Amino acid sequence: MKLTKIAYPLLLLLLTGSSMSLFSFREKATVAIALQNLRCEMLVDPLGIDAVNPRLSWEIISGERNVQQTGYHIMVASSPEKLAANAGDLWDSGTIKSGQSVQVDYAGKTLNSRMACFWKVQVTTNKGESKWSEPAKWSMGLLKPSDWKAKWIGLDKSFAWDSVSKFSRLSARYFRKEVELPGGIKRATVYISGLGLYELYINGKRIGDQVMAPSPTDFTKSVKYNTYDVTENLTGGFATVGVVLGNGRFFTMRQNYKPQKIKTFGYPKMLLQMDIEYNNGTPTKHMTIGSDDNWKVTADGPIRTNNEYDGEEYDANKELTGWADARKTKITSPHSRVVLPGYDEAKWLKAELVQAPGGKLVAQMNEKIRVTEIIKPKAITKLNATTYVMDMGQNMAGWLKMRVKGTKGQKVQLRFAETTKSDGELYVANLRDAKATDVYTLKGGETEVWHPIFVYHGFRYVEIVGYPGVPTVDDFEGQVVNDDLENVGRFETSNTLINKIYRNAYWGIRANYKGMPLDCPQRNERMPWLADHATGSYSESFVFDNAKLYAKWVDDIEESQKPEGGLPDVAPAYWNYYSDDVTWPATYLIVADMLYTQYGDTKPIAKHYDSMKKWLGYMQTKYMTNYIVTKDKYGDWCVPPESPTLIHSKDTLRTTDGHLIATAYYYRLLTLMQRFAQVLNKPEDVKSYAALSANIKTAFNKEFFNSQTNRYSNNSVTSNLLPMYFDMVPQANRKAVFKNIEDKILIDNTGHISTGVIGTQWLMRSLTDNGRTDIAYHIVSNTDYPSWGYMVNKGATTFWELWNGDTASPQMNSQNHVMLLGDLLVWFYEDLAGIKANPLKPAFKQLIMKPEPANGLDYVKASYHSIHGMIKSNWKKEGKSFNWNITIPANSSAIVYVPATSVSDVLESGKSISAVEGVKFLRMEKGRAVLEVGSGSYEFKSVL
Repeated sequence: MKLTKIAYPLLLLLLTGSSMSLFSFREKATVAIALQNLRCEMLVDPLGIDAVNPRLSWEIISGERNVQQTGYHIMVASSPEKLAANAGDLWDSGTIKSGQSVQVDYAGKTLNSRMACFWKVQVTTNKGESKWSEPAKWSMGLLKPSDWKAKWIGLDKSFAWDSVSKFSRLSARYFRKEVELPGGIKRATVYISGLGLYELYINGKRIGDQVMAPSPTDFTKSVKYNTYDVTENLTGGFATVGVVLGNGRFFTMRQNYKPQKIKTFGYPKMLLQMDIEYNNGTPTKHMTIGSDDNWKVTADGPIRTNNEYDGEEYDANKELTGWADARKTKITSPHSRVVLPGYDEAKWLKAELVQAPGGKLVAQMNEKIRVTEIIKPKAITKLNATTYVMDMGQNMAGWLKMRVKGTKGQKVQLRFAETTKSDGELYVANLRDAKATDVYTLKGGETEVWHPIFVYHGFRYVEIVGYPGVPTVDDFEGQVVNDDLENVGRFETSNTLINKIYRNAYWGIRANYKGMPLDCPQRNERMPWLADHATGSYSESFVFDNAKLYAKWVDDIEESQKPEGGLPDVAPAYWNYYSDDVTWPATYLIVADMLYTQYGDTKPIAKHYDSMKKWLGYMQTKYMTNYIVTKDKYGDWCVPPESPTLIHSKDTLRTTDGHLIATAYYYRLLTLMQRFAQVLNKPEDVKSYAALSANIKTAFNKEFFNSQTNRYSNNSVTSNLLPMYFDMVPQANRKAVFKNIEDKILIDNTGHISTGVIGTQWLMRSLTDNGRTDIAYHIVSNTDYPSWGYMVNKGATTFWELWNGDTASPQMNSQNHVMLLGDLLVWFYEDLAGIKANPLKPAFKQLIMKPEPANGLDYVKASYHSIHGMIKSNWKKEGKSFNWNITIPANSSAIVYVPATSVSDVLESGKSISAVEGVKFLRMEKGRAVLEVGSGSYEFKSVL
């Protein structure tokens, strides 16, 4: 049995207990080092990948300190039996002298379509050798277009109960195919893309626990397919394959409405191929079953309409009972059988061969969407004789599962909202024209249980109309729906407000993960706006393992690029917004940099470098005059307005010159391009970008900097903050420029935030980097407008779109947005907790641990499961004593800054650091002892 992440540490604890004294040093070193969390392309045992040289990663765990990998041995085999016999027929790397344990390229035999690969790894370290890891696996997808024998099928029309209008109402399509299979099945694999969304059934059983698959894309550029091992679902004999298709983003939610803005792709369609391998000795060795016009289809099923904005309507009286069940046989004698009648599909239509969506078929390499948590309602309030309002206690994204018993034909209507009016009714004005309503029609009789499958809602409150009898909280449960990403971060402080802000961020982030990062989950938008997740993606990475999601998203961004180089504001470009802005498309580079820093992933940089270069060249040619970028659309979006009823500030002193923002950002992006060019070994590009940067910096300061007042432009916080953080300010003027930022925050804004989406991405770190953690802490501790604490005090359980989201116009006051998150969580982890990857040794190969024990905080407890392993930082102040426990994962190290008056005041586990293994004193620096430490756990104690 494969050991889990929990089982490995328990095993290690047993192996390193008191009985270890009985072993020799060699034996002790061997058993004290174990391997866990083997990943292929950063996924656990993925099926149907299309990376022909997949990258392999593993974690080393040990009770020893300062464990560093010195070599690895990878073995990849075509069967579990060969792997167990140490026969790496696909790849036997031998011992490779290397400290690399993440993103190691497969270098074995050519991998072909459908291949199953089984692998394990063994490492050598400076403290001994590990045993072989437990085995892991992956399989290859269909790598060539010719591998696909299936055809795209569908029905390119609507039906009498449908409505192809602004508020599109299109029913789900049900497909089925009966086949007879020989026995002796060795392996059966399904490859499927159902657009917009699908559910797969074999012999009446739903396959997989994913929902809302596959991940959305611009379907004219790429189409994701999923792979399932269905061997256990087939035994030979008659089998039925069934697929239900929903609309998703394919048949858009707003048909025949603003076609110049809203992109639609056509009626739902699907492609399915089932490949079956048979055991040796079976006459048929291989069989392929593919979608074609011999399949049957109906749209006259129970899902009468499904629309992501408006909801799902389900009529239980239209259920197609047994439609995906296998035909049964009856044994009449030892040598004969009778095939019993199967499902009657006489009224079903013949599926049509339809045009392919146009995009390249690619394997989905990011995690699937699933139901990730169940929430029980907190209360139900009666409004009138037929209407109730239920409070979930948490603003969430997902759907409601309902138990109901009544008479045939009764309808229960569920309408969703984020908040209520003062009289208890739902507040729906901020949903714009999204109806956000599900309707269930009862078939009557026994208790019925139902939830939608092709829509989701952003909600805390639910209006219940027409429920038979009196609904109770036991009749409902909220099912949280989002990308199933590992929750890798934990963060807690002595400040309960900060803890609540962190919790709100956690819920807001996950609510907006739907195969792409969205702006909001509730109204008629739900779009992947780029700037919402720029530095936000960095913040999110400390909470969720978002590596695969964002690697997929940068692909979406490139696919949205125009031939001349322009990038959109929304990607995939479901809305046709190409404003030639700098700050929104800048997310393309910022996310790629995050993937490299946090995960050591160079693939997005290599894959998209030319596209990024093309965009920067396009913007330079079209909009740069005398090294100043003259185009900006959004400015510092959503600066806190002076009036609680405004959406945007009208005070010119609060706004920031768009040309300043665009030019500063362009300069920042050139800094990233220099880093990327170094990673890719392009020295000429490094020189070229450095030269352009120098010219821009000179022009920028000439254009926007007043050397008499040391102010940039109108002296808004963002005007000064961007050049400060981007290192554009002349060295002699840095203190004076930063003094302007301090004064603006403390005096003009009475200690409150005054930056919008752009400035907030750099604010907290910039304050701390310049010695004013106290100001940053004051900002995060505020509870009056404008502040994150204000949202909490007003009852928010997620982040708002606007700082005044409780009073602003309903045109733009989503209660579940992440664009104001900025660098807050980065600041929580990197500065308050002191968990930061050294950008020169990314993926936490080396950490920079420099906690900021802000006045007002007594303790911080944080952990982060990095790609190298678990990192912990728990500090506590007790009088003048600073107690700090840290854990560095094996095969990593850290530069540690311990707050102290002198190095002699620093103890580790009660000992002077000079006598401690794995600790090296480097220097004293600004009230801190700077140490270099190896992996392991340490208990530092110092005098502040």
